[in-house]
Amino acid sequence: MTPLTFYLKEEADTCALGAALAGVLEKGLSIHLKGGLGAGKTTLTRALLRATGYQGKVKSPTYTLVEPYTIMLDGEKTELLHFDLYRMGCAEEFLDAGFRESFNGTTIQIIEWAENAGSLLEPPDIVIALAIQGTGRRALLSPVSQKGKQCLDRLAFIPSSGL
Repeated sequence: MTPLTFYLKEEADTCALGAALAGVLEKGLSIHLKGGLGAGKTTLTRALLRATGYQGKVKSPTYTLVEPYTIMLDGEKTELLHFDLYRMGCAEEFLDAGFRESFNGTTIQIIEWAENAGSLLEPPDIVIALAIQGTGRRALLSPVSQKGKQCLDRLAFIPSSGL
């Protein structure tokens, strides 16, 4: 499965990518976001949520570990959970927090720092790696599952700086 690579020249490109991703969401989709601090993971997620029509406050789950959102997807209310596992000290904390129940085939998960849950997470459908490059960001979107491939095949995105 071939990854997609984009150069995101400015924050508006990161937001446009988040909006484009909102258009290909499916129930039960799991997206892992990779990248260092300040790479744009929360900015991407915030833009995705806004593009689904979510009107409430969107904040980083750095201290709460998870922020739940109810979005409309194909005319139905769907739960989207934004995890940030950066502050987890060990994988067992993931189990202790009861997060496994959230992986139920219908809830959409967007997970920052998924590697901190160790092998307790199932493989994602899509991995999005963001890295600072020059004055912008490099985004590498990799499908991991067939569902992820189908979503990325439908993605309609061209950043302002081209490919």
